[in-house]
Parts: sequence; C-alpha cells; structure tokens
Amino acid sequence: MSQGLSQTAIIDFDAQVKAAYQGQGVLRPTVRVKSGVTGATVKFRRIKRGMATRRIPQTDIVPMGQGYGEETATLSDWNAGDYTDIFDQQKTNIDDKAALATNIAAAIGRREDQLILDALDAASPAAPVGVNIGGANTGLNMAKLRAAKRVLDARAVPQKDRYFVHSAIGLEQLLGLTEVTSADFNAVRTLANGEVKTFLGFNFVMIEDREEGGLALAGTTRTNFAYDKQALGLAVGLEKRTSVDWIPEKTSWLANGVFSAGAVAIDPDGVIEVATVEA
Repeated sequence: MSQGLSQTAIIDFDAQVKAAYQGQGVLRPTVRVKSGVTGATVKFRRIKRGMATRRIPQTDIVPMGQGYGEETATLSDWNAGDYTDIFDQQKTNIDDKAALATNIAAAIGRREDQLILDALDAASPAAPVGVNIGGANTGLNMAKLRAAKRVLDARAVPQKDRYFVHSAIGLEQLLGLTEVTSADFNAVRTLANGEVKTFLGFNFVMIEDREEGGLALAGTTRTNFAYDKQALGLAVGLEKRTSVDWIPEKTSWLANGVFSAGAVAIDPDGVIEVATVEA
C-alpha cells in the first residue's frame, strides 16, 4: 500500500478480510444468530412447556398456560486494527495487505467465539458433569460423554444440532478412546486425519489455547461444554467491516476491522458443563 492507496485497493482489502474471516470463526454455526440488530440489547424469547389435559364433555377447554421466557444479550463493540508504516513497506517483500487481512479476520473470529464461550460459561447449568465421572480426576472419557448425552436426553433436548466444545488436550484424550477411533464403534475414520467430527450424537468443535481466554482452565481442570444450537443466541449489531485510513502523524496506514455483537444462553437447560482434568 502507498500514500495514494486507491478506493479499489481498499475494497480489495475488505474482500480479503471477509474471505479470511469465513475460515476463522468456528462457533457461529453452532448457535442461533440474529443479525441486523438495532440497539444495545436483544431479547431472545423461548416458549415454555405446556401439558395436555383430559377432555371432559360439556366443559370449557383448560388452557395450558404456557408462557414465554426471555434472555437478554448485551452488545459490545470491538476493534481489530494495526498500522502499516510506508517506510517499513519499502524494506520488506511481505504482502502487508494480505497479512493484515488474515490477522484482522482471525482476531474478529476469535473474539466472536469468546463472546459465545463466555455466554456458555455464564449459563450455570444445574447438572454439570464432574471430573470424577468415569474415574477420579479423569480426562474426557466415554462416561462423561454418555452422562452429558443422558442429561440432554432427560431434558427433552432435540437430538439434532448438538455440539461438544473441547480443548486440544480433550481431542488427544478422545483419540485415545477405542470407542471413538475403532471402526467397530464409529463409522467415521477419526485416526485418518486426527479429528473427531461426530460421535454419540454430538458435533465436536475444538478450541485451541487462546489469549482471549478460550475454554476456562482452573489449575488442571478444563471446562468443556455440550449444548444444543437453539440454547445459545448471538446478536449481531454490526457485521464485520473494515477500513483503511491514512494517519499522517504516524506516516502509516491504519487498517481496522470492527464489529458489534453479544451472546447469551437462551435456555440454560440446553447447556451442560463437562469438567475434565488435563495433566
């Protein structure tokens, strides 16, 4: 880029950020999304359960009395930007524009994921799966997976669109389970590419160690989550957007990505904490 950066180059940069962003965000597809939000808060509604009553001839219908619950997502504003100095650009053969686009997209994606992870953590599910399920102070094992499934089943959480978010060590522990890797139990060949995509009705998503926080780790105890897609809401007020502006005081271009969003657990019954030990 140069001081005479054209509008075409700025549009091209914005397109690069959008393209890179699509490959960075991992949790948006796992939650309910409301885009184009106006205002600082969004209320996600959930209908409560009703129960049928026996009909008695010649009497009025007894209303189920089902109501609605509401959870509020509060939007917060974020920047992901950096300077690129015109003098430094003459001393390197790096494509500064492409590198900035990739980094901005990655930063936006990680921050959006963290909003969702924080909402999961704040859900405070009533029946967490503890570290002693399947053995004292154990990692991610079959007993914990079965327990998480059982709790969701008991709460009548739909079988479709269940997700399990875990760490890199959690993936290592999963790959050590015969039931997950053996073709006798799982039709997916997980050891072929070192990934666990689906098992026991869950879609697995790995979150690596991140400076934003990632999955909470207290000592050696990691908090993982099993949840239903409809149990989490992401409200987006300002979608990913970029700008490239000349800052004369710094003889640099400021490339910046912005977005505004908030996340909340719509139905905590659809969220299960699964605690594991990572030695």
